[in-house]
Amino acid sequence: MLDYAALSAVAAVVQTGSFERAASLLHVTPSAISQRVKQLEERLGTVLISRGTPCSATDQGAWLCRHIEHVGMLEKELLQNLPQLTERDAPALKVTLHLATNADSLGTWFLKAICDFANASDYLLKIEVDDQEHTAEWLQKGRVLAAVTGHGKQVQGCRMTRLGNLRYHATASPDFAARHFAEGVDAGSLSKAPALTYNQKDRLQEQWIHAICGRTVNHPTHWLPSTHAFVEASLAGTGWGMNPALLVKEHLESGRLIDLAPGTVLDVPLYWQVNRMVDEQLSGLTQAVIAAAESALVR
Repeated sequence: MLDYAALSAVAAVVQTGSFERAASLLHVTPSAISQRVKQLEERLGTVLISRGTPCSATDQGAWLCRHIEHVGMLEKELLQNLPQLTERDAPALKVTLHLATNADSLGTWFLKAICDFANASDYLLKIEVDDQEHTAEWLQKGRVLAAVTGHGKQVQGCRMTRLGNLRYHATASPDFAARHFAEGVDAGSLSKAPALTYNQKDRLQEQWIHAICGRTVNHPTHWLPSTHAFVEASLAGTGWGMNPALLVKEHLESGRLIDLAPGTVLDVPLYWQVNRMVDEQLSGLTQAVIAAAESALVR
């Protein structure tokens, strides 16, 4: 038999980041939380929580947390149909759904989807951000229930829906273009002009350069892990970057930014993947994601 008091303690520590806040959430003492977690770890022979500030789940702990999410969703559905099962003085605990998406989707169209869903339900959401080529790994490792991915390959145990393409333009300020691309955009000028790169997983600049030059070009770059800061840095003339069309449309129309290669865009396909175990319970979220994608992404 599973010890759900212990499982809930693990999930609460991971959700809140500390044993003390988990105790407050579950209306027990911190020592009770610590004892429950310790006994479960000893029983399973593995560490479930990495102690730190904040505390976080190990891979094994993450699987248990997702199980508690599943149970919480099923229990919520059951109590909606049989409210007489609700204990009179039981604390009303909300279920937190763990999702993953790429930063550019969160900064453009995905926020509307999750807000529409959250406003129509009483679920809480925790959004993990990673490159679209890596969010599928969060699903594979059981760390999230659903994700926006760049993978056209269905993750095992998930249901996949194609959403459309997030379009990117290579943009820079007119002043930056005059300084670095006066003789045109080619391998020589790109090897000297500073680019903007989100992090080591960001390959959009490399893909666009390969499309323009037909080969890889080593280029200097500023590292800037923020979707909106990319646009601001482009406007400031700090570097050139691959910016979502959704964010730079007005800047391109006004001339504050220019397209370095008009007609050469980069379309990144996006997919919505949901764990089949909760696909039905998350149908409202899926509908909100599809609706937001249809109004924003390129088909």
